Amino acid sequence: MSSALTALALQIGVPLVGQVLTRRIGANNTQLVTDVVGAIANRLGVTVAEAEALADENPPRVIDAIRQTEQVMPEMIALHATALEGQFALLQAEQRGPWWGWAWRPMTMWLLAFLWLWSVVILHVVNAIWRIALPQPDLAILFSLTGVYMALYMGGHTIKDWARHRAGGVA
Repeated sequence: MSSALTALALQIGVPLVGQVLTRRIGANNTQLVTDVVGAIANRLGVTVAEAEALADENPPRVIDAIRQTEQVMPEMIALHATALEGQFALLQAEQRGPWWGWAWRPMTMWLLAFLWLWSVVILHVVNAIWRIALPQPDLAILFSLTGVYMALYMGGHTIKDWARHRAGGVA
């Protein structure tokens, strides 16, 4: 993700930042790496992309930011672990509850997949085979439904982070 920052962290010997950036801690979760790189960029007062470039241009400034981030790494890792435990507890609670508490997400995915398949492929095949003219659903409505579902279920954090960034906060 951030090769210059990773190399710098390994070079100066900050164990927690180095292990997170090389994915020895949180190996399959990019959120922890993203949070650490974001914390370094915040301490530098720049964006993540600018922090990567700054690691080559002004290493002493970046080294100070990495060392400051290293000091708060135990808290960041603890918060990350707590968030994962909360997600797991929520998943377990949903599985113990009524089936509609968890089934709406996969059912909506399958419904949207069927509606798209129907609108783009099956409807035209049926019309061609039986020489009928079944009307095609309005694709704008289907796009809207798909977009709303993706925004609410799949991209809620992305939209939240975008809105916070647009409001002037830290994303």
